[in-house]
Amino acid sequence: MEGRTLLTALARLMTVAVAALCVAAASAQGAVAGRVTELKIGVVNTEKLLRESAPAQRAFKKLEREFATRQSDVERTARRFRELSTAFEKEQLTLSDADRRNRQRELEALSRDLQRAQRELREDENLRRNEELAALQERLQKAIQQIAEAEKFDLILQEAVYISARIDITDRVLKALADK
Repeated sequence: MEGRTLLTALARLMTVAVAALCVAAASAQGAVAGRVTELKIGVVNTEKLLRESAPAQRAFKKLEREFATRQSDVERTARRFRELSTAFEKEQLTLSDADRRNRQRELEALSRDLQRAQRELREDENLRRNEELAALQERLQKAIQQIAEAEKFDLILQEAVYISARIDITDRVLKALADK
């Protein structure tokens, strides 16, 4: 996880550096041509788009519905395990050695089944979430590109340390996504 954080920080730093180079290059090009060229730059808050856009909310609700049955099955198994475990703790002193061993084996088997079901559910949820996020990010990219072309932006960044409200186009992208 720490490596991913470092990579994210490096990617953001590179994005800012590329933006600075683009601004410098455009300014230099304008100065060479004998005129000052005004760049039109926009910035998008991707996290906000992933949190608040209509397609994102639909995707997350779809995932919730898709895994609701399996989640309730896992919760039911966990409840059953807790009930059997509590009952075993109360009764273990009155059980014969053979019965006690059998109940312990049953509890251990149920515990393994529960852990396996939880792990499989988590893995499947993560896989589907990643699939939905990839499709969603593609859709966000298309909406951003359409706005950039329609409004003649020279540069649109998705990550920045500071975003002035003047160049933040996140709400325009949210509106464009809501209209579709």
